[in-house]
Amino acid sequence: MKNIFKSLVAFKLSLIARVVIRRYRPQIVLVTGSVGKTSTKDAVAAVLRTRFFVRKSEKSFNSEFGVPFTILGVENPWCNPFAWFGVAKSTLALLFLPNHYPNMLVLEVGADRPGDLSRILRFAAPNAVVVTRLPEIPVHVEAYASPEAVREEEFSPAYALSAGAPLIISADDLYALDNAMRTPARVISYGKAGSATIRIHDIGFYEEKGNIAGMSAKVTTADGTGKIIVKHSIGVTQLLPVAAALAVAQAFDISLSEALSALNDYEPPPGRGRLLNGIHGSTIIDDSYNSSPAAVEEALATLKTFPRIGHHACASRRIAVLGDMLELGRYSVAEHERIAKLAGESADVIVTVGIRARAFATTSSCAEILSFNNSYEAASVLAAFIREGDIVLVKGSQSIRTERIVEALLADSADASKLVRQEKKWKEKI
Repeated sequence: MKNIFKSLVAFKLSLIARVVIRRYRPQIVLVTGSVGKTSTKDAVAAVLRTRFFVRKSEKSFNSEFGVPFTILGVENPWCNPFAWFGVAKSTLALLFLPNHYPNMLVLEVGADRPGDLSRILRFAAPNAVVVTRLPEIPVHVEAYASPEAVREEEFSPAYALSAGAPLIISADDLYALDNAMRTPARVISYGKAGSATIRIHDIGFYEEKGNIAGMSAKVTTADGTGKIIVKHSIGVTQLLPVAAALAVAQAFDISLSEALSALNDYEPPPGRGRLLNGIHGSTIIDDSYNSSPAAVEEALATLKTFPRIGHHACASRRIAVLGDMLELGRYSVAEHERIAKLAGESADVIVTVGIRARAFATTSSCAEILSFNNSYEAASVLAAFIREGDIVLVKGSQSIRTERIVEALLADSADASKLVRQEKKWKEKI
């Protein structure tokens, strides 16, 4: 009965969203893919605000509920009946009263189950599509017949584009490049590949006062060259949303200099490679938003190249705190074992959190391993284990709630406001 009611509400929301779009006729940019959607959506919105009145999806609200809420300009009412009454009032005002509605919507769309994106596309037909990355083993694969089926659904918004409409894809993603050949869209690519329309190169850490404070790279386009800096987060993946946003800028005839200026204040969302000060003079790489094989692989590569720091640099440790990677279905065991080998090559200490993550310990060559059942246990022990100069990567799937570990390791408790899932609804969950 609960699922029937949920489906009924989702259907009604989609109908209302369709009516609102037909009335106001905004242009729509859809951001899809397996990883990096929220960061990309934020960067794209920042660039488009130079020319348009933009509304973007809040946080990672990309479902058949989250997308209509964005279109209606309302917050998620959750289970609050008074908040739902507010949604109804806002909807009536949109439908029957004059409104200064955005002329550009930047919508993040995600697929947890087969058919999710086809339902969204019924009421949100795109004028442009950004595809982030379609990895070998994508997240949510357990709900699909195969990894190919996930990639096909995540790429499906591109098939809804009219001939000549902009399709922005990663030049480093073979699946996206191959699928793009089957569309009539105008393809603009971004990434590290030499063939990329928007090419990033000379990638390195960005420093302030001798300390690592983010990432930097040069960017080359048909419009010229420039430099991009992403502050407060590290990893090559933090630069890709900016490159995607520059590709969108080209699609909408926004100059490179204007786009780079618009991205000056861009920062990745919480839990995406965020650099935080840890207890006892340690450094935390907070990547606790979510976890999948491709994302963990990138995070470990970042940890491996992060220089040892502090007065005791030779004694400092690279510590990988890794939670379960969920929703991988029959690929779970093999992927946990594959990542274990990478973890052993990247970290001096591996900390596993969850049942599945124990594979990181049993198949890794790392000399020092700690294992915990949940994030509460890990947080209580690690607070005393961390020492000066340690570099601590924290990553795990959403349900593992590894942000609790990050919170326990913060040098300044006020920095908890920079973490993911700090809203009351999340804090109340066990």
